[in-house]
Parts: sequence; C-alpha cells; structure tokens
Amino acid sequence: MPLYQITNDALLELPSTSFQQESLWERRDLQRLLKVNIQAIDENVMVIAEEFGDWSESGRRIDLLAIDRDANLVVIELKRTDCGGHMELQAIRYAAMVANMTWDHAKSAFQKYLINNQIDADAEAKLCEFLGWSDPNEDDFAQNVRIVLASANFSKEITTSVLWLNDRDLDISCVRLSLHKIDDKLVLSADQIIPLPEAESYQIEVKQKRRQERVSRTENKDRSLFSITYMEKVYAEGFKKSDIAYHTVSLLDEKGLIDDDVFDFLRSDTSCSFRLLKHLEEMTETEKRYSKYRFNREPEIRYGDSGYYIARNWGVNNVQKFIDKIEARFPKICYSSNSNI
Repeated sequence: MPLYQITNDALLELPSTSFQQESLWERRDLQRLLKVNIQAIDENVMVIAEEFGDWSESGRRIDLLAIDRDANLVVIELKRTDCGGHMELQAIRYAAMVANMTWDHAKSAFQKYLINNQIDADAEAKLCEFLGWSDPNEDDFAQNVRIVLASANFSKEITTSVLWLNDRDLDISCVRLSLHKIDDKLVLSADQIIPLPEAESYQIEVKQKRRQERVSRTENKDRSLFSITYMEKVYAEGFKKSDIAYHTVSLLDEKGLIDDDVFDFLRSDTSCSFRLLKHLEEMTETEKRYSKYRFNREPEIRYGDSGYYIARNWGVNNVQKFIDKIEARFPKICYSSNSNI
C-alpha cells in the first residue's frame, strides 16, 4: 500500500523499499525491534519469550511468544520475504507445541525473558497486572493459542490456507509489513490483512459462540472446588481438582494409614494416566515441562528412605475414577464438590 507525504501543493508518494535492500534481518532487526514495540502489529499482546524452544523433541524456536488480554498464548512468526515462505505451517507446529503450557511454565519463561532483557520485574506480578488479575488464575490461562504472522507480503497459498483454517475455528492473523523512505529515514507500516479489521469483531463473536458451544458439549471447564473428610470431620476443603491426590495422600500419611500394602496400591495407581507417586528421577522431560508433578519443591511424601511427588494431572474424566477407588478402599474417607463432576 503506497504512503504519501502531504505538502502544500501535492501528495508526494514515498518511495518503497524492502528489508533486503535495507539489509534488515528477521532476528537481528525485526525481532529485536518488535519485541519491545509489539503494539505495532498487535496492540493487545505482551511478549513473554523470544526464540522460545523449551522442548526436547525439536530444535525449532518460536520468534516471539506472547499472551493477550484474554490470557491466550500468541505465537508470533516474522518473515522479511515477499511471500512468507511456509510460515503458516511452521506456526501451527509451534502452536501445537505450546498448547499445553502451564501457568508455572509461562511464568518461568517470562522471568527468563525479563532477566535476559535486563528488566527488573517479577514475572508473575507483571503477568497478573497485564491480565487484570488480582491473583493467578491457572484454570483460565492458555485456553486457546492464537497465531500472528507478520511478513513483508504473503503468497496466495498462505492467505488461502489461513482463511480456510480460520473458518475451522483456528485464530490466525496476517500482518503485512511495508517499508518506505522519507529522506534517509525508514518508515514501517503494519497492516492487518487477515482478518480484515472491519470484519474482525463479527468474526470474533462467531468464534466465541463456536467455542462456547464446543466447551458446553465436550467439557465443563471445571471450576469445582473439592472437600475431603475423614471420619466425618473435614480434613481439607476448597481445593481444586489438581490437588485432590495431594490432599488424599497427605491425609493417609498424617493418619498413619500407609503401610506397605497401601503404599503399593498408591504407587501403582494410574487413574490420571500418570503414576500417582514418582521419584524425581522417574519423571520424563515432558512431565516436568508441563508440571505434571510439583518437582521443583521438596518431596511431598516420604516412605521408607525415599521421597515422592504426587501427580496433579486431574480432569473431569479421571477425577471421579480416583475418588471411587479411594472411597472403596478407605470407607472413612469421603469427597464432595460444589458442582457435579
């Protein structure tokens, strides 16, 4: 899109140029400048990591990883080329890789980013401030992953693919980056071409409706709070499902109910698709990355000469199985929640 300088007598078209002509590179220049001025391409996001690649299975890295005001993760990919290459496929891979990122993992990545950029701030406090939260709300974090593609231009293959993917409930934006010159000064123009800004609010409403319908069909994004009683006395109350195993094992330990037989019963339990109790050395890198166990603290229970961590991978489809198993084995233990599981 041409830009014009207004004079008293005319509109003077500013000469266009390219990133290649000006010797501007993706990482050295675009990424460096945009990470501290991300509002140029999206005014509602905050960068929390650059060159993010915290996974063992791949050497690929996300140019910029951000969050938006709705606590969604945002994968931002940058290209200086006139076609965009295969950036949409690359970004989809990255979105899939970060889809299960936890609050703790994001907080850790952001703290590292702040330190590397010599920003004196607490990551969790800064995240909560940006999101308008008084306290961390892990259940509302990263419910969706958005993608922003920013390039000098986009091939027809990319725009066609993005339109098709968006129609199937992905959330991908394309921002065209144009360079112009005023005398010896470079001017950057960032124009969102997909979705068109004037149609974006309507498309967002349609997507939100689809997501709400999907959520209501497939899950109750569970806000339930649980309580556990022993011999009709409350042991712990008002905790989330992610802590149900922790409080259960703590109760059994505190009441002296764990002998070798019970320990073997707990150790072999896989109600949540992970072993209920694990040594630190037994955890996979994936389990650590997505905080399936609270491994970054002292062991939560000790038995014999060993310390163990308690699984926290609990969802609406597996927590009831665990409750049924525990209540059957220990009739004096009873669970309740403030909604149906």
